[in-house]
Amino acid sequence: MAKPLISPDAARIDACVEVLCQKGCRAVWGAIDAMEQGEPLPETAHLEAIEHWAVLDELKNVMAVYGRSCAPK
Repeated sequence: MAKPLISPDAARIDACVEVLCQKGCRAVWGAIDAMEQGEPLPETAHLEAIEHWAVLDELKNVMAVYGRSCAPK
């Protein structure tokens, strides 16, 4: 029997995004870069894979407002 698909938990995603955003612009860009490379982050360790990708997408959407002006060099 196939395992049912896990739907993302919006509250967990929002909480994770909030924690990461509180660290500041450069830290968020660093988190995005790390997540894209598959590097583990303590803030996302408890998430299912689908939630991990949802957090990454949300962080990218938030940071699109700022551009890469505050990205780590």
